[in-house]
Amino acid sequence: MRAIISVSDKTGIVEFAKELKNLGVDIISTGGTYKKLKEEGVEAVEISDLTGFPECLDGRVKTLHPIVHAGILAMRSNEEHMKQLKDLKIDTIDMVVVNLYPFKKTILKDNVTRKEAVENIDIGGPTMLRAAAKNYQDVAVVTDPADYTKVLEELKENKEVSLDTKFYLMQKVFMHTSNYDTMIADYLKKERNDNAFPETLTLTFEKVEDMRYGENPHQRAAFYREIGKKKGSLVDAEQLNGKQLSFNNINDTNGALELLKEFDEPTVVACKHGNPCGVGSADTIEEAYEKAYKADKVSIFGGIVVINREVTKALAQKLKEVFLEIIVAPSYEAEALEILKEKKNLRVLKLDDISVKQDENAFDIKKVNGGMIVQTIDSKLLPEDEEIKVVTKKQPTKEEMEDMLFALKVVKFAKSNGIALAKDKQSIGIGPGQVSRIWAAKQSMDHAHELIGEDITKGAVMASDAFFPFSDVVEAAHKAGITAIIQPGGSNRDQDSIDKCDEYGMSMIFTGMRHFKH
Repeated sequence: MRAIISVSDKTGIVEFAKELKNLGVDIISTGGTYKKLKEEGVEAVEISDLTGFPECLDGRVKTLHPIVHAGILAMRSNEEHMKQLKDLKIDTIDMVVVNLYPFKKTILKDNVTRKEAVENIDIGGPTMLRAAAKNYQDVAVVTDPADYTKVLEELKENKEVSLDTKFYLMQKVFMHTSNYDTMIADYLKKERNDNAFPETLTLTFEKVEDMRYGENPHQRAAFYREIGKKKGSLVDAEQLNGKQLSFNNINDTNGALELLKEFDEPTVVACKHGNPCGVGSADTIEEAYEKAYKADKVSIFGGIVVINREVTKALAQKLKEVFLEIIVAPSYEAEALEILKEKKNLRVLKLDDISVKQDENAFDIKKVNGGMIVQTIDSKLLPEDEEIKVVTKKQPTKEEMEDMLFALKVVKFAKSNGIALAKDKQSIGIGPGQVSRIWAAKQSMDHAHELIGEDITKGAVMASDAFFPFSDVVEAAHKAGITAIIQPGGSNRDQDSIDKCDEYGMSMIFTGMRHFKH
């Protein structure tokens, strides 16, 4: 039996090669791998001695040779193949142990140049892997160091690698090479600043972990991460305490974090079932939390809290008083962390770059039966090319304007149809996910009255994720004492709502930008 070994990741390769030699396997090797094996006393034949052709072009050409690929691709059950090998004086290669140039590691380095990235695109490695995988019945192809033990165990026990294992190894090869090629294609797309949706879309992700279950206990699930530097994303968070994150934990926390990124001032977002339930901004993070908590003391129970400032000892004491699933913050005072760790199941996450936003060209992807739909993320709050319009006779005050923008940030991350009410940089009522906009408006006001107080909506503002089809929302808002409304506009009956606002002495702003979230 002969094996060719050429690896960039040399984890365990010396031990593996020594075991192969002990089993009577002849080893052929290349470049740095050959030197490593030689240094460790493992006898091997250098590739140029096999082919009779020297490595050239700075190592770009070494295994791309008929002696190598005929030895890999010849089907042992095909008499003509074996006759041709004999006539050409070529011996078979029965095992290929290869992993590829470190393209991912290269592009993740700071200030990497395109030249350096391109130089780390492997050519000979993928060619050998694909050749061996195609001829999996006769050739064991190993690309993952984690499989060394399995291969050795079968060789020791049966003097060969089983067909089932060879098929498993074949599958891993094509998963490995497709991931590798997709990384390259994605890197080049970004290098060209190509923001078009490609004719064929291939994505690659790396598994972070298997999950206990999915959205429901009968569903299987796993957590994957994009390849690359993703500052401010949940995949980079460090878990300091608590149980493993669940599917719903990750999905809901991600939405809360994206809402938090809309704010620069000290802000706290409480979230439940994918919708914000309390949001507060203030001069201090402790005051911001009080606002978020008092906005909905009921829904925060069993919820998620994300915070864009360091968690102090004083804030930790308040957080501890409430049953929470998850807390995420950029940092924690030492005493604060000890207080939170007293609740052993509370998931405490540290996310250094919590305020870093996604690239505006990042994809938002939804799987549908038989396909998927892809869009860029909803990265903007207001249009950049035009000013928002006050469409009523009454102009909003400075305070109303600040609160309307606050409420618009909140409703942007509530499921549609959505309405958000705000007062003094505090969400006071949120009506998400209703099939009728008037129902969403009434829900937001009912929640405000029930959870905070009957007078809380007086002097408050309202934000809507989409236009008002009728003037009924304005009428309900006026009845509740709301003084200003911000919405996209665009309905055929916009004038009805404008007229009602003028009749009631309310101000209304049209943004010209919708924020549906389905």
